[in-house]
Amino acid sequence: MASTAHAFRLSASPKPSAAAATAADAFLRPETLSFCSSAGGARLRRSGGACSLSVTAAGAAGLKVRASSATPVMDKSKSEAGPKAPTIVDVDLGDRSYPIYIGSGLLDQPELLQRHVHGKRVLVVTNDTVAPIYLDKVVDALTKGNPNVSVDHVILPDGEKYKDMDTLMKVFDKAIESRLDRRCTFVALGGGVIGDMCGYAAASFLRGVNFIQIPTTVMSQVDSSVGGKTGINHHLGKNLIGAFYQPQCVLIDTDTLNTLPDRELASGLAEVVKYGLIRDTEFFEWQEKNMDALIARDPSALAYAIKRSCENKAEVVSLDEKESGLRATLNLGHTFGHAIETGLGYGQWLHGEAVAAGIVMAVDMSYRLGWIDESIVTRVDKILKQAKLPTCPPETMTVEMFKSVMAVDKKVADGLLRLILLKGPLGNCVFTGDYDRKALDETLRAFVKS
Repeated sequence: MASTAHAFRLSASPKPSAAAATAADAFLRPETLSFCSSAGGARLRRSGGACSLSVTAAGAAGLKVRASSATPVMDKSKSEAGPKAPTIVDVDLGDRSYPIYIGSGLLDQPELLQRHVHGKRVLVVTNDTVAPIYLDKVVDALTKGNPNVSVDHVILPDGEKYKDMDTLMKVFDKAIESRLDRRCTFVALGGGVIGDMCGYAAASFLRGVNFIQIPTTVMSQVDSSVGGKTGINHHLGKNLIGAFYQPQCVLIDTDTLNTLPDRELASGLAEVVKYGLIRDTEFFEWQEKNMDALIARDPSALAYAIKRSCENKAEVVSLDEKESGLRATLNLGHTFGHAIETGLGYGQWLHGEAVAAGIVMAVDMSYRLGWIDESIVTRVDKILKQAKLPTCPPETMTVEMFKSVMAVDKKVADGLLRLILLKGPLGNCVFTGDYDRKALDETLRAFVKS
């Protein structure tokens, strides 16, 4: 793969006055993290109050994952007979490293799952939409030729509105009733909600047991299953309760997308677009040429989009597992998007739909600040519409609704909100609170009622 260098810089500026830090309005953070392409080896630089880290394929010790810059040639030929070896993307986290397996028919290759099961007891966590389609297949993959393993399961209701403490308790109830021990393995079978809840349950049960991710939606395959973010929602804010907890492996059987509704497919593409905007220009340009193929479920296009997204996510997680700075850039559009999800009520809009509208708002604000040119605004609007995603929030949202929810966002520090915004050429972004508050107000007023 081609060597691609990336840099981020952390710089400090004087703190604003206490008068500027008012409750729902105090959104400035005197700290900026910029993420951009650059040349050079792996090195840490410190100059005055600024610190920069550059990473290249040659210079990053132990970093195994790189986003390939080559545009693939779509292979329309028939698949070879027999099982095909999966594509493997490694998430390099030292002794907690794990593989992401990507390919067609992987649930028909039992050895992939079985090599990551610890002990003799497995609990599959799934929902009432996915269970009738894939639960038996997963149980078979876990037990085929492996009679010493017994599998229990718990089937949760489907939907973002059930990503809460009451539903989480059903997982603990089943685990305790089944007398599972610390050698057991939890398996998340479903989309992002199931993956987040199962992972959080695994992180908490007996203070931590092994778990495996089997994501079945585009959203979970390209984003939420990778990186160890787990958790549940609170009625005041999304994903405010959780833990960083890495799986043993992520198994992405692309065949599971055959049963995915069109709306869910489009929702996941919002996260794919995000990767191109914040750090992978060539991937974004590929998307502009291939979005119609993705919407049409072209297997080669989907497989490449998933692989390239996982490479981007894995590289960022390897550099910043606990979101001390760089990893926050993966949340482009999410602060606005989470406000939409919370304000409307969980499940009214899919996560990717809200993120898409949030990306447009973040791009609009970036343009108002003079940080990007108008062509990027136009291209973002076009590709999201091409992906059949919303490009503005629902009419019921108000400025006050946005501000009240954003005030408790996870990226708030010392009462001040930091945002991920685009800055410079396509593929560059910043994580910052050092922006003109007027631009945020103008963006909110331009998109929603006062």
